[in-house]
Amino acid sequence: MPRSNRRRSDPTGDEPFERLLAGWKRTEVRRGVQWTVQPVSAVQATKTYTCPGCGRTVDAGTAHLVAWRADGVLGDEADLASRRHWHSHCWRIG
Repeated sequence: MPRSNRRRSDPTGDEPFERLLAGWKRTEVRRGVQWTVQPVSAVQATKTYTCPGCGRTVDAGTAHLVAWRADGVLGDEADLASRRHWHSHCWRIG
């Protein structure tokens, strides 16, 4: 029987959470709030998002940053679910 090359989904359902946490990330403090910031390379950027800094789109194939609260009271999964994709420049000046 031929081997299937399709990627199998994670049976625990933690795959997106673990994948985001697995990349290089840092913690920053902005306006008294602690944020986890993770860069996304142009190759990894496969969707289009709206930047909360300028309101313009972050197009697929554009390197950018993903930021989420690092000190939220609802826990890591809730903070990660509310993450936002920023243009690198917008995050720096924001």
